[in-house]
Amino acid sequence: MANKHGSMARAVPEDVAGRLIVALDLPSIAEAEGMVARLDGIVSFFKLGLGLLFAPGVDQLITRLSGGGRRLFLDAKLFDIPETVARAVARVAERGASFLTVHGDPRILEAAVAARGDAPLRIFAVTVLTSLDDAALAKMGYALAARALVYQRARQAVVAGCDGVIASAADDPDALRRFAGSPNLLIATPGIRPAGSAADDQRRIATPGAAITAGADYLVVGRPIIAAPDPRASALAIMAEMAA
Repeated sequence: MANKHGSMARAVPEDVAGRLIVALDLPSIAEAEGMVARLDGIVSFFKLGLGLLFAPGVDQLITRLSGGGRRLFLDAKLFDIPETVARAVARVAERGASFLTVHGDPRILEAAVAARGDAPLRIFAVTVLTSLDDAALAKMGYALAARALVYQRARQAVVAGCDGVIASAADDPDALRRFAGSPNLLIATPGIRPAGSAADDQRRIATPGAAITAGADYLVVGRPIIAAPDPRASALAIMAEMAA
């Protein structure tokens, strides 16, 4: 069902297992495939990012993650002239991916939404990377603080017809929807760290429970699962906290 902006209505799986997206940020396709196998029966949604998009064998991995009961979040972070982005989005839609990220330039977002056509692919706008904070943005020349920039880009994403945005739990997903003027706006939240975990290179982090409480729809989790001694146990613990 489409909302007033033309994107699909917000529909979040009732089962928390469908709301956990594991980031396959691993050194090789073989290791990514091994992680998918280790998490079989527990996790069905996987994120494939820039680290593997040019690795030998990625085409087969994309096919495997787009079928067989699995879902693919293609974190390509597309940013180019609108026509080039539109062509890329059309190819992604053909591959059967569920989610795709596009940087939050309004003209680029509009081109991406149009190129998606009738495919069930959902377009997510990248707002501000969770590795960036106010100080980092200031050094890059931005006048707005991180949260203000996230809110501005979320509103622009809604106007462009996007289905969702990438935003941290610190950005207050429920308030973000209200500001953007769309209760249907999906929010996928990276920077998830269970209590006691290292922040690594993330700046704006949250625990799984805090992110869900704040209104996040999907949690994107990488190292706390894929670098854990027992990835299955780690995934189950995160889902238990999400459910609680």
